[in-house]
Amino acid sequence: MTHRFPLKEVARQSGLSTATVDRVINNRANVSPQTRARVAAAISELEGQEAQLAARGRRLFFDFLIEAPTRFSREVQQAAELVLPSIGSAVCRPRFQAQEIMTEDDVTAVLSRIAKRGSHGVCIKARDLPTIRAAVNQLITSGIPVVTLVTDLNTTKRLAYVGLDNQSAGRTAAYLVAKTIGDGEGTVLTSRSNDRFLGEEEREVAFKGTLARLCPNLRIIDASGGSGVHLETSRIMQSINAGLDQIRAVYSMGGGNTAILNALEQNGSLPDVYVAHDLDTDNRRLIEDKRLSFVLHHDLRVDLQNVFQAFLHHHKLSPEPPDTTISHIQVVTPENIPPLKRRF
Repeated sequence: MTHRFPLKEVARQSGLSTATVDRVINNRANVSPQTRARVAAAISELEGQEAQLAARGRRLFFDFLIEAPTRFSREVQQAAELVLPSIGSAVCRPRFQAQEIMTEDDVTAVLSRIAKRGSHGVCIKARDLPTIRAAVNQLITSGIPVVTLVTDLNTTKRLAYVGLDNQSAGRTAAYLVAKTIGDGEGTVLTSRSNDRFLGEEEREVAFKGTLARLCPNLRIIDASGGSGVHLETSRIMQSINAGLDQIRAVYSMGGGNTAILNALEQNGSLPDVYVAHDLDTDNRRLIEDKRLSFVLHHDLRVDLQNVFQAFLHHHKLSPEPPDTTISHIQVVTPENIPPLKRRF
């Protein structure tokens, strides 16, 4: 495994010992595939943070734990790397661990490892489950602050929630659907990635309540549980038989939109309006092709700036906390797609 970074830097970035990193780099025996993958990921992260390596100042390591489709976790990492050069009060070094689907045990095991090796802060996107909440509170008790991203764990002692106003997003989606199709009869398909992401739950409750008020004659069927990934979402869609031929609108809160659209197209029932979330690579392609009507987008760069500022304020390296950690919704249509932001 070739690289241009000192072993000590790779070890810091990976959270592993220098001896372990040395075994991986030199392709020695008795190293697990997971450890090799972690070292490879650390080197990739360092490549994205090279400007930070040369910067001077107090070095703080922040851990990101994200359960989400790869397309979203990649967007989070890219947004972090874009905002890092603008943070001048300290040298922030993020470490990422992301999986598309994580069990409770997966999440708590990662949090336990972070607690043992130490961290200046943990940013987490995870399901709102008792064991995960307990692990987060244990981490906080040990002195490591926690910020939740996009979906909250609001009964924990987390430092802040950073992300979209999910209730406002749900109401906005209902308004867009109502204005497009009116108060006639028909079916609206809703889809969440998982039952226990609090952010998506908030979106759904607000959407259903607003739609019931604006369009009481519409029927809602649910296609949740696909984790926002293609194969699982396709399987969920295949399990729904009745009513797909009457779909007039879709509100997708958790991704997997290509799979949903393909299934509806096979049934000859493309909707009049399709509202999705996040302008990731997949959704950008879909709205450019006019297969999506609206994307409820928020700027992850603002979110990540707020994450780092919340941590820096906690460590008394920033005089003020973020003014607000709630992101504004941008309604993206095929006519106002924002350009890609790239790092130069």
